[in-house]
Amino acid sequence: MNLDLAQLRALDATVRGGTLEAAARALHVTPSAISQRLRALEVATGRILLVRTKPVEVTESGQAVLRLARQVDLLTADVARELGGNPSPERVPTLPIAVNADSMATWVLPVLAPLAADVCFDLYREDQEHTSALLRAGTVMAAVTADAEPVPGCTSTRLGGMRYRPMATPAFARHWFPAGPTPEALARAPVVVFDRKDDLQYRYLHAQAGSDIDPPVHYVPAAADYVAAVTLGLGWGMVPDLQARGGTAELVVLDPAAAVDVVLYWQQWRLRSTTLDRVREAVLAAAGRELDRPEESRR
Repeated sequence: MNLDLAQLRALDATVRGGTLEAAARALHVTPSAISQRLRALEVATGRILLVRTKPVEVTESGQAVLRLARQVDLLTADVARELGGNPSPERVPTLPIAVNADSMATWVLPVLAPLAADVCFDLYREDQEHTSALLRAGTVMAAVTADAEPVPGCTSTRLGGMRYRPMATPAFARHWFPAGPTPEALARAPVVVFDRKDDLQYRYLHAQAGSDIDPPVHYVPAAADYVAAVTLGLGWGMVPDLQARGGTAELVVLDPAAAVDVVLYWQQWRLRSTTLDRVREAVLAAAGRELDRPEESRR
């Protein structure tokens, strides 16, 4: 296949923007030019790469070509920097990364901030149990994930653990848990859950009270707002130690002997890229400072 760089950039921009019009704005061309480049790329590969919905959907063949497009974009910027130049603002590489909400709210953003002049970050917030799916699809180049097994074509490095403890306000604890978090009390007390993919609370509940209990649930799908909901007394919840250290003195630990450790890994494409390696080194250094080192996961 003879793949044209402009066509690959058109594919990447269309997927990022979701529409041909958004890609045209990003690349300073007309939507017709984007459409022509995409058709030419599909002719060159002999495959349908995109379904023209709004937003566009990437086919399985398109995912493979998209990975190539993003690798080429990253390596082109690396070479430009190595030759002593700086990429133009339009050509500063974009690095898509999948991060779980609690990591993004605590330790990841300070890691990325010093690198922001040299790379644009496209962050995807996803549960740590599901971020690896974005790697498999070619949507992201790197991910903070709970999966230790490397995604095909990726490397996997252990970062450390985020420890979660059952917490509530003192008033909530006195009202709902006068004798502590007994199975009977846990079955009645309202619980705050991040979203429907979040099973941290249920791991603790099932370990303490069995799998058949069904307490009232509040869903609060934002990391800072989740802790705020617990602090306001909506219910109890599993709060990460990193956020508890950051100003939740009004919360008490319901069960000092219980904790859920979520061990995290950094997975990234197996690609020799200066930019990608700089991000990896920064992430690993921060994880060494911020994350726990549990002997084994309680997941």
